[in-house]
Amino acid sequence: MFPELIRKSTGRLPARVLIFIANLWFPFRGAGIRIIHASPDYRRVEVQMRLTWFNRNYVGTHFGGSLYALTDPFYMMMLINNLGSDYIVWDKAAKIEFIKPGRGTVSTSFILEKSEIEQIKSICHEEGRYIFDKTVDVVNKSGEVVASVIKTLYVRNKNWEVKQD
Repeated sequence: MFPELIRKSTGRLPARVLIFIANLWFPFRGAGIRIIHASPDYRRVEVQMRLTWFNRNYVGTHFGGSLYALTDPFYMMMLINNLGSDYIVWDKAAKIEFIKPGRGTVSTSFILEKSEIEQIKSICHEEGRYIFDKTVDVVNKSGEVVASVIKTLYVRNKNWEVKQD
């Protein structure tokens, strides 16, 4: 339900509605993931995850898959809402490095600067597509990095035509 609703309403879904729907979405609820803030312009999203028996691994810390899920769709959704319908945005790849055991509540913040959005548009205007990495750190309540995730994003201008010289 959630992915289909997001896909069909790209660019029209207010951030507060996204928070409400995403926090009800079963994969997030099951992992204990909760969006705690999304700016109206989709340039900042804050997410947290409490340690529960649903996302606890064999040794009593956060399951690695849940740590990754905490970071999974957000940059893609933020870019879709900031670039508009003239662009295709996909998560192309990801790499996660586990730094220390995650205990208690962990969180992360996703931030897109206006200059980054303009750079993406500019590169897509010139080259048609842009593949780039964004790093996001998952931190514990003390601010210590628990995991670092590198998201590789693919953005393509739908209207780009190869320039003939």
